[in-house]
Amino acid sequence: MKTVRRIPLYSISNAILGVMADEVEFPPGDGPTNGISVTLTAGTLQAIRDRVGKRGVSAYLERAAQRQIERDNLDELIADFERTHGPADPEAVTAKRIRLTGGTSDAGAAA
Repeated sequence: MKTVRRIPLYSISNAILGVMADEVEFPPGDGPTNGISVTLTAGTLQAIRDRVGKRGVSAYLERAAQRQIERDNLDELIADFERTHGPADPEAVTAKRIRLTGGTSDAGAAA
């Protein structure tokens, strides 16, 4: 049986660009792809595969990582705001939530 050496796509794109991905800063979701090894519990991996199929796992994890980065950035903004202005008034937050949702949703109440 003949062994075929596979060259990762990111190696080709980096060669074309003439740069290594580590030498250039890219925003989340941009730039060449890099293969990594990720360890997941069996149940988590099965749930992902049930949703997106075996070939959609990387894209699913990419989107999940981007959402987590967005949430982390938002947490940092909130913490910075609270350091400057103090914590948000819970009653004012509830009033704004009711105004935004028309009082029909508890979305975000546990957040």
